[in-house]
Amino acid sequence: MDLPRSDRVAGRLIVRESSPSTNAELVAMAARDVDRELPDATVLVTLDQTAGRGRLDRVWTAPPGTSLAVSVLLRTADPVGRPVGPERLSWLPIAAGVAMTETIAELLPHATVSLKWPNDVLIGEKKVCGILTELVPAAGAVVIGSGVNLTMDAGQLPVPTATSLVLEGAPSASGRADGELADRVLADYLERLRSQVTALLTAHGDADHSGLRALARELCGTLGGGVRVELPGGDARHGTARDLDELGRLIVATEHGDLVVAAGDVIHLRHG
Repeated sequence: MDLPRSDRVAGRLIVRESSPSTNAELVAMAARDVDRELPDATVLVTLDQTAGRGRLDRVWTAPPGTSLAVSVLLRTADPVGRPVGPERLSWLPIAAGVAMTETIAELLPHATVSLKWPNDVLIGEKKVCGILTELVPAAGAVVIGSGVNLTMDAGQLPVPTATSLVLEGAPSASGRADGELADRVLADYLERLRSQVTALLTAHGDADHSGLRALARELCGTLGGGVRVELPGGDARHGTARDLDELGRLIVATEHGDLVVAAGDVIHLRHG
């Protein structure tokens, strides 16, 4: 797979014909990298991920050649080498979601593309991309994995609530994820992701100062809508998503007051 634009943007680009999990592979590489020789923005990518994982260890699979699985290694110190506190790193998956939302919105200017908190990308109400972030403390880094449905047809979608870029009107030369489409999506995403993360780390994790919080609020389709929050302990709450706090957590107004959600499944409730 030829990805010339992406190769220029990445710190190092590693292309695999197939990978069980790009995140697992890159996390393992980072953990072994005791001398931190892997450059910032090392990218591992494939069009055939055979055992991908989503949030909450859900299985993520796609027919070979129809989706882009990409993982990015990002160092988490500010420009003078001071580590950014882990509580502020909660903005990194949101930064990735913002970067991918903007990338897809530019590719599909007539579509409604939004960020579903914390890190899914929707076209309308259908999911086209999911993002998974894993800390690698020994490496002073995170690995951010993204899976984008590129050229799946309707019969290949894993669930009825999913979609693909080609189904939504993106140009593709064939029923497979041709290099031109994959390269455009990956390069544009990497450029935006590196810009957002650099600004955030320069601001020492302050998403207000970096501008990330304002941009996430603008792009987040979850805000202002009714939601059901399924919490890790099994409880569920209903309310209206009203804001993102200074740590990127979702604030949901419920009949019992504000609920601050750091982790959990958020389901959009649409009426009418």
